[in-house]
Amino acid sequence: MSIHHLNSQDTIIALATPQGIGAIAVIRLSGKGCVELVNKVFKGKDLTKQEANTIHFGTIRDGEKILDEVLISLFKAPHSFTKEDSIEISCHGSQYIVKQIIQLLIREGARPAQAGEFTKRAFMNGQFDLAQAEAVADLIHSDSESSHQAALNQMRGGFSNEIKQLREQLINFASLIELELDFGEEDVEFADRDDLKQLVDKLLYVINKLIKSFDLGNVIKNGIPTVIAGKPNAGKSTLLNALLNEEKAIVSDIAGTTRDFIEDELHIEGVTFRFIDTAGLRQTDDKVEAIGVERTQAKMKEASLIIYLFDLITDNITEILQEVNRLENLGKPFIPVGNKIDEADPKIIDELKANDHNWMFISADKQINIEDLKEELIRKVNLPDFKVGDTIVTNVRHYESLLKTKESLDDVLNGLGMNITGDFLAMDIRQALHHLGEITGEISTDDLLGNIFSNFCIGK
Repeated sequence: MSIHHLNSQDTIIALATPQGIGAIAVIRLSGKGCVELVNKVFKGKDLTKQEANTIHFGTIRDGEKILDEVLISLFKAPHSFTKEDSIEISCHGSQYIVKQIIQLLIREGARPAQAGEFTKRAFMNGQFDLAQAEAVADLIHSDSESSHQAALNQMRGGFSNEIKQLREQLINFASLIELELDFGEEDVEFADRDDLKQLVDKLLYVINKLIKSFDLGNVIKNGIPTVIAGKPNAGKSTLLNALLNEEKAIVSDIAGTTRDFIEDELHIEGVTFRFIDTAGLRQTDDKVEAIGVERTQAKMKEASLIIYLFDLITDNITEILQEVNRLENLGKPFIPVGNKIDEADPKIIDELKANDHNWMFISADKQINIEDLKEELIRKVNLPDFKVGDTIVTNVRHYESLLKTKESLDDVLNGLGMNITGDFLAMDIRQALHHLGEITGEISTDDLLGNIFSNFCIGK
């Protein structure tokens, strides 16, 4: 059943904390009548007579049977996340207890919440706009300092305020042009075309800046896909373990051990790198390994950054330089890294340094120069500074709406240049307003809302 076909007056219930055994679990309810519903099974103070924003100790009982001792957090409309009467039940984190309490309250009249239904109700009740609602999910999934800052800024309305200001300025001009159309036969002009051009230029400057920020936003939200590539047994798995400080990859002395991809994430200075350890790059008659090598080459094309790892003891300098040349032709940022510096002949290192590349020399096994490599990773991606409060676009839906807004505003500029009539100008301005309104939810459809909130976790 889709979320927008459900009764918005129902009392909904869901587990708000992660599934599994823990010290505490929190069960959320929201909707008119939720206080009375919980009061039926709560033994303690009469919840219907208590003040808002208070916590009460007691037991949840199924008839005479005590299910658990709990704390009830009581919120009354409009002072709650959903702006409805809401209750949070803090119980012991046993899956059995959680299940028993939820089933009991469903029998009493609550219904299971759909994915994202609590946040959808908050949006529908005016707690925040659509962009802020989407930021709630981003905040939950943020796993680095920069992704946390970007989501928090958006949730607190930084991005929305910028979009609303743009939209309001455009609405003022749109209303003047619409007024001209009402007096069409009298040939009057209420909207100064020069002022309109200046405004559109100003809006396009801001929108282009937001569009450009999406590259950074995408990195902040999803991380930088980073491939570790090289010949078999060059030490790729050992390097991955050294970077992550854990035994994640299979490490052996047998060439070609890693036949698939091992992905993990590393946070360096607030930026997430998604490391992909791959099968080795070499000619092979082993069909399974050959598939791995082929997929490695495909992964290298998809990556945003490549660490090319070679063995300073066994790899041929000519082959190393040929591989570096191939990577240069691929056109992606890469770092050539020589492994086993602790055992290498200094002459080899000098010979490589004679070639104009930013070589790095490490020992993955002995963890020599690993921190230097991490610093080089940050330098290589060359991200602009991200400061608290910066407006960064991290959401693909917002990005696409901004592109459509830009297209409509470009049409307005072109129309002004060709002196087109007010009715055509009004049409292009309405389109721009529509696409800006889609971002904050001032323009929305049930299908759009259903799609957005269905991607939230249950209980949020």
